[in-house]
Amino acid sequence: MPLPLATAVVVLDTGTRRGLVDSAYNERRSQCEEAAKHFGVKALRDVSSVQLAARAAELDSTTLRRARHVVSENERTLAAAEVMQRGDAQALGRLMDQSHESLRHDFEVTSDALNAVVECARSTSGCFGARMTGAGFGGCAVALVAEDRAEDFVRQVTARYADATNLEAHAYLCRPAAGARIVS
Repeated sequence: MPLPLATAVVVLDTGTRRGLVDSAYNERRSQCEEAAKHFGVKALRDVSSVQLAARAAELDSTTLRRARHVVSENERTLAAAEVMQRGDAQALGRLMDQSHESLRHDFEVTSDALNAVVECARSTSGCFGARMTGAGFGGCAVALVAEDRAEDFVRQVTARYADATNLEAHAYLCRPAAGARIVS
């Protein structure tokens, strides 16, 4: 899928390493498998948000939150493909923001540093949206930024993040380009 025109992606490394413990990953996987089993499907990709809402009371609160994240993230991913085809940077940014909030509150895989860098990004002019990326519990976030504001965005976000956390973020400005192709 193409990124909306005149946008860039900024990778924001929080300067923290993942505290991902195998047990936390395995716990979330188990909770999602339990929810899928409850719905009689192989994977939560086969459950819609309407189905989940209709039977939410049948799940314990933690399993419900985990399932809600997976189901809503799948729906956001499909929506993101549509808005990218339309070139709608605003809508794509909103989906990224929603994804981060779901990862934070429902899947509980963010960290203080990730939340801080995402908030710094969102509060900086030119940012359409931001979210953590990767396995969580530390590491990196990504932001969708207006290309003409990207270099200023990087300077402002890294300074704000340092002020907020006393940590040094590293930012990597990425611009979309044509994919791999045969060169003759």
